[in-house]
Amino acid sequence: MIRIFHHHISRAYLSLLVIEVCVFFTSMYFGSNVHFLNTQSWDTEQDLTEASIIFSGLLTLSCSGLGLYRRSLSWDDYNLMARTCISFIIAIFAVVTLYFLVPEILTSRNILIYALVFAFTGMMITRFLFYRFANIERLQKRVLVIGSGKKAHSLISLNESFIHKGFIIVGFIALDDEVPAVDQSMIISLDKGINQVAEEFRVDEIVIALDDKRRVMPVDDLLDCKMSGLTIMDMMAFYEREKGIISLEDVYPSWLVFSDGFAKSGFRALGKRCFDLSASLLLLVVSWPIMVLTALAIMLESGFRAPVLYRQVRVGEKNKNFNVLKFRSMSVDAEKNGVQWARQQDSRVTRVGGFIRKYRIDELPQIFNVLKGQMSFVGPRPERPEFVKDFNERIPYYRERHRVKPGITGWAQLCYPYGADEYDTIQKLQYDLYYVKNYSLFLDISIMINTVEVVLWGKGAR
Repeated sequence: MIRIFHHHISRAYLSLLVIEVCVFFTSMYFGSNVHFLNTQSWDTEQDLTEASIIFSGLLTLSCSGLGLYRRSLSWDDYNLMARTCISFIIAIFAVVTLYFLVPEILTSRNILIYALVFAFTGMMITRFLFYRFANIERLQKRVLVIGSGKKAHSLISLNESFIHKGFIIVGFIALDDEVPAVDQSMIISLDKGINQVAEEFRVDEIVIALDDKRRVMPVDDLLDCKMSGLTIMDMMAFYEREKGIISLEDVYPSWLVFSDGFAKSGFRALGKRCFDLSASLLLLVVSWPIMVLTALAIMLESGFRAPVLYRQVRVGEKNKNFNVLKFRSMSVDAEKNGVQWARQQDSRVTRVGGFIRKYRIDELPQIFNVLKGQMSFVGPRPERPEFVKDFNERIPYYRERHRVKPGITGWAQLCYPYGADEYDTIQKLQYDLYYVKNYSLFLDISIMINTVEVVLWGKGAR
């Protein structure tokens, strides 16, 4: 993993992105060579270069929006062919739009067909090689775990859902009087120093995973390893890097006090506000026809006297309440029996409501909450005061998610499905805390681009 503006990104997927940018760029050149095989090209070298940059940029942006460079995708929700086809369709639409708006900056339309064929073929070949060789054991970081209890055992499954495995656990070192929870065959006998064990197993990193933080650690051995150039991490930093969360099971106040992140400044707030306004206005320009059609559909289904918009009190930044705007997706009397969680196959959801919920169209009116400054474009989802009061009492650090403005989309929405109970709330809080800790404009842009995948795939809708 590599850290860019406090956000951890997979080196493997970053390399894949760079390689495919080069593939897309050269595809335009190959297309031009094939098109003008027996004739003289009327495009200059500058024309072709500019067209190649635009083509590769739009195609890469489209592939990013479909999650094709996101490490947290698993094989269960990953379909290369479907995602690639949709990303190419989106890119073609963008290129054609540019042709009509600024025709002089692009090359021949016939070349585009050849470029798309070469780009698609090149991408398939690149992906085949990536999935075949990216998980070779010698390309993964070799991790030695200090501890063999339940927390150490939880690290085994950390890699299971990922397409690309970033590390391999070479073994666990059990400390005195520790009750092992890992397979006995994975426990390494500590007959010699930890540094010697690390050399023998060609270890790159050491992770401290002890069930009891009061247990005495082999500090001298760990210092020897550190001075020898090995990376030593606690479970908090390891989870933050590998999974993009702040693990609530392992966090403790002093770690939050001394860790980096949670930074605030006037310049950062100004930059975020400018981003919110720009992104919201852009989304409004693109989505207003969809919003008009949605309003008409709701009126046709429920009658012209029924409300189209639904106002609901939510908790915002610094625990201040505000009215969030949404297209009404439930029956008018949905909460006659009081506040309750949304459920799968919820009978209160209307037919139009089921569709607009699936594709997050019901969230579009929140653009006006962002323009008013009540919300941000990216941030933790706002929750209802009735739930927040209970969560503040029962879930540690829950109130910390209100240090920033809530958002239309967010890191938790990208990485975790819809929350329907307290367990899901705890899981999503771990992603929200990661966002609060590591916020940057780069992370906001990354989340916004990848939200396209959430909308098109209907992930987490209920």
